[in-house]
Amino acid sequence: QMQLVESGGGLVQAGGSLRLSCAASGRTFNIYHMGWFRQAPGKEREFVAGVSRSDSTYYADSVKGRFTISRDNAKNTVYLQMNNLQPEDTAVYYCAADRFWFAGRSQADFGSWGQGTQVTVSS
Repeated sequence: QMQLVESGGGLVQAGGSLRLSCAASGRTFNIYHMGWFRQAPGKEREFVAGVSRSDSTYYADSVKGRFTISRDNAKNTVYLQMNNLQPEDTAVYYCAADRFWFAGRSQADFGSWGQGTQVTVSS
């Protein structure tokens, strides 16, 4: 399994931006597919975005056009650029990794998880 550490969360006003980072351990980052999920209070964890090892990207409809996922294999890092944040984006954001992901949007599709970083958007 891969060790993942998220950073970049915080408090931002509606309409603002944040960039989350997820640093991964190991020398095989480039063969892993990566994803971001989020969990708001009282809600289930939901898929936000994913990037395959060949750089194909996938987004939840709720963030399409506002969020951008990217990866830097040289730095073993995946990013989530979040623009035009809204209060409904408030959640703990989790980074996830898996070698065999096929663009599924379930938690079960990813085998490695970070501890999460809090994003709070005020109105």
